[in-house]
Amino acid sequence: MKEVPVKIQHNNEWIVVKLGIADDRISIPEPINKEILFRTITDIAEKKNVLIITVKTDTETVYKILSVEKVLQVLKKLILASCNAYRLMAYFMSPAIRGGVMVKDAQWDKGSVVVVSSGIWFVSATKQICVPVNDVAAIELTKRDVQGKPTDVIRIDHLDSGEVSSSFVLCPLSTLQVLYNYLRDTTKGMDMKGTELDSIDQQVAMLVYSGMDSHAIENMLNIPQKQLDAIYDKILKLGLGEVVTMRREIQLTTKGVRYISDATKSQTN
Repeated sequence: MKEVPVKIQHNNEWIVVKLGIADDRISIPEPINKEILFRTITDIAEKKNVLIITVKTDTETVYKILSVEKVLQVLKKLILASCNAYRLMAYFMSPAIRGGVMVKDAQWDKGSVVVVSSGIWFVSATKQICVPVNDVAAIELTKRDVQGKPTDVIRIDHLDSGEVSSSFVLCPLSTLQVLYNYLRDTTKGMDMKGTELDSIDQQVAMLVYSGMDSHAIENMLNIPQKQLDAIYDKILKLGLGEVVTMRREIQLTTKGVRYISDATKSQTN
């Protein structure tokens, strides 16, 4: 069993340990003193340089491991190959489209699709790409030219660093339908009735999606700021958006009025 230095969160503190890594398990020394079989891992996610794994035996426990990218790549490769997940050999292209534009030099990679509760992983010999389930905007069966022939693929639209991106999955048609159904079921928590927003609300959401700012939306739809703020509140409450900039409106104090008045006089003299 190889050992590598990592930091593990324990009792809300990060402690330095030598993590033992084998083909089918990892071993965490004291004070945690835990051996984890990869097949007992039910979820794996990554945030920056922190790997978050969920282990389910008699109880469910979450471990957070902080290390350099090289160590995390080895851990991800071993865990994704053996963890308790839906796994399928396939070709994938991720991302294929970003911001509505084809990604330059995007190509099909041979590997596997691994679906856990928090994300969809695309894994090959050189890539480990995760699309968090909460970032999935749409999943559909569609056709794409592959070697000059229209071929059935799965298209996954998702947010990537604030931009809408698309990834594609290619495998035999019978397996493709099974994968599509599984992905739809995994992401069904994101589905909505479609009646939560009225027509003006939907127009606002569409303009936000197109990149328009608040002032431009008010002018485009001829609505006051208070109405737009109320629509924003509805969109936020439904989990359809997030705040990126707080717009402030101010009025001058007496001191401010006096300053501007004096400045104006000095310019005219």
